[in-house]
Amino acid sequence: MNKFFDRFLTAAVYVFLYAPLLVMVFFSFNEGRSTSVFTGFSLRWYAELFSSSDTITALKNTLVLALLSATIATVLGTMAAVGIDGMRNKWLNSAVMTTTNIPMMNPDIVTGVSLMLLFVFVGRLMGLATSLSFITLLIAHVTFNLPYVILNVMPKLRQVDRRLPEAAMDLGCTPRQAFFKVVLPSIRSGVLAAFLMAFTLSLDDFVISYYTNGSGFQTLPLMIFSMTKKTVKPDMYALSSVIFITILLLLILVNVLQARSERDAKGAK
Repeated sequence: MNKFFDRFLTAAVYVFLYAPLLVMVFFSFNEGRSTSVFTGFSLRWYAELFSSSDTITALKNTLVLALLSATIATVLGTMAAVGIDGMRNKWLNSAVMTTTNIPMMNPDIVTGVSLMLLFVFVGRLMGLATSLSFITLLIAHVTFNLPYVILNVMPKLRQVDRRLPEAAMDLGCTPRQAFFKVVLPSIRSGVLAAFLMAFTLSLDDFVISYYTNGSGFQTLPLMIFSMTKKTVKPDMYALSSVIFITILLLLILVNVLQARSERDAKGAK
């Protein structure tokens, strides 16, 4: 009875989580505009999606922003994680990790407004004509991605045998060479997971982008929000479906590669 209840509860949770997404994917192939009546199978909205210059531009902007912010945040976050892991003072390490967790606990609107005020203040001090731009948006995305990168990389660093980089240095490697040849391959899965999480978080962010974005650069979440004042066209369902399926396939690929890497590592032992 308990096993049945556990399985039923698990299935209910998955249905609750994925039913809206499946409904969206289903109606992205609807011939009509209705989201309650399926009038027939059609690729009409996918055709309109790729023929809309505004949508394609917003998609390119979103992908460029997500890739840049995820890459920068992954590099900086990995460096920060290595520095935190190397701290021998337990109290200092705990204080830094607590500080790292604060941005994740903050509501997005608090982070967005505070960053906007900071950018406007610095912009006026520097005498800039416009305080908000693509650069401020990129800095904001890197900022809120950093804690997630650190928390993804830290567990992998703690699993690394500290004697390995020491042995590499005894054999003639510099500390930098020991990191890139020994430590980085050992934490590769954590770094990749951190990059994917940062990319996904940047891809769908709206609140922080709304407060830190300047004019002339529009991401997909901002574009969809502007549509809600009138109506959301069904081609947005098609676009969201493409993004959802792409992310799903990417995560499956990463999990398969990670499982294969762990299996090869066990076989080597």
